[in-house]
Amino acid sequence: MGTKALVVVPDIVRRDTSVRRDAEARLQEAKSLAGAITLDVVATRILRVRDPRPATLIGAGQVEAIAELAKETGAELTVVDGALTPLQQRNLETGTGTKVIDRTGLILEIFGERAATREGRLQVELAHLGYQASRLVRSWTHLERQRGGFGFLGGPGETQIETDRRLIRERMARLRKDLGEVTRTRGLQRRQRKKAPYPVIALVGYTNAGKSTLFNRLTGASVMAKDLLFATLDPTMRAIALPGIDKAILSDTVGFVSELPTMLVAAFRATLEEVLDADIIVHVRDVAHPETEAQKRDVIDVLTELGVDPDGGRPIIEALNKSDLLDTESRKAALEQAAAPNSVLLSAVSGEGVDDLRKLISDTLLRDARVHSFVVGAGDGKRLAWLENNGLVLKRRAKGETVELQVRISDEDRSRFLALP
Repeated sequence: MGTKALVVVPDIVRRDTSVRRDAEARLQEAKSLAGAITLDVVATRILRVRDPRPATLIGAGQVEAIAELAKETGAELTVVDGALTPLQQRNLETGTGTKVIDRTGLILEIFGERAATREGRLQVELAHLGYQASRLVRSWTHLERQRGGFGFLGGPGETQIETDRRLIRERMARLRKDLGEVTRTRGLQRRQRKKAPYPVIALVGYTNAGKSTLFNRLTGASVMAKDLLFATLDPTMRAIALPGIDKAILSDTVGFVSELPTMLVAAFRATLEEVLDADIIVHVRDVAHPETEAQKRDVIDVLTELGVDPDGGRPIIEALNKSDLLDTESRKAALEQAAAPNSVLLSAVSGEGVDDLRKLISDTLLRDARVHSFVVGAGDGKRLAWLENNGLVLKRRAKGETVELQVRISDEDRSRFLALP
């Protein structure tokens, strides 16, 4: 059994109701986040906050109520679904008698537990150290009452904090250097893939939207796919075949979440840059989730932060997933959504609509195809087969030792063909 924890959702009253998420949905997500690192959630509370307090975020009476609840349940940890300043975190720990972590700290813990590759571990540690750097004072409260002053009269507490900060800065510098090497290697791999004659399709979406299940369905792979937030952290790539396209590369990326900590977006930028190089982005949505529209906005916000313009030239397909969980009325509404261009309703679990998605991806890749002329050696079976599989051959004429072809093919695929070794 994991550590006993309370989950608290401060429901802050905002003037702009368009950015306010449903408190109950936030609570369910916070419980799922806590469960992702096997915390034993013994009680939950939604606290309405009209005026956030600089010292504690929530009111004094609410702090007392949490402290009483912690005593009754034996909780050792309080998870606050929001961003806390170091001062607020320390004061809440004092007031509740429990350890306190905020949403950023919780997500960092999950990422730290899940990162499997060297790059993932480096990114998580770098983000975690950046988060802890501003909270060092919490680690040295036992020294705060000792002698203070400036210069050589400085107290030992101040000295210890500065020493710790220096050690963290040095460690972060080493991590950035190591991560820079890994990033350069990944950059070289991306450049090599660009030279390869295969289009790249990136799956993105809110965490737990079913990306990995869809990835497995499309590729026949066995990537970890559970009803668990952030089940996948490190990007996975597999080859798939599509109608009219012999081979494409499908990439499964880390799931997004509302209020994803900026430091994590920055730390995982090298990984998420796989999305920037994709020919097509497939946005996998949990259409059965009550907050599906809010989740869509969160994903678009992260994509925008990465430099992907949702209204730009990069094709984005909406895969409206989990159709198997819809009731009759919700299914009708989802089918209306799927009638829009570049949208498809599907279930990665049952397979419904997956072939429609394959065709939509293929049609999108070939949409801008134009007719090009090629002259290929009559014995060059590799190039001839590639043109057959990746374009529409309109005319073929043998001419001595060569074959002349008229092929409808996209400019990108034409470049890939010319890059064939």
